[in-house]
Amino acid sequence: MPNIALELGKQAAAFGVNGAYGKQEDVDGIRVIPVAISWTGFGGGSDEAGNGGGGGGGYAVPIGAYVRRGDDLRFEPNVVSFLAVAIPFVWVAGRALARVIKALKK
Repeated sequence: MPNIALELGKQAAAFGVNGAYGKQEDVDGIRVIPVAISWTGFGGGSDEAGNGGGGGGGYAVPIGAYVRRGDDLRFEPNVVSFLAVAIPFVWVAGRALARVIKALKK
């Protein structure tokens, strides 16, 4: 049986930068490079009988794009994606803060 960790490592080598930065596109003289936050996870194992398995997965959130117009290079954020991540985070943080304040009042 091949070493699962080595096989997963070989496959994961391309995930890093390729997962965070997309392929650059030129649209009407404007160069666009999409940017995302991405993360991956892998696992595997086997028993004494030689049975084994492994798996993995990943997730990416588009956060914006680098846009080059002539000599000007700027990062333009993806506001919709930011709000989709920020709203649940603020809600959870608010609930936690409310519980801490309630506990401190007792």
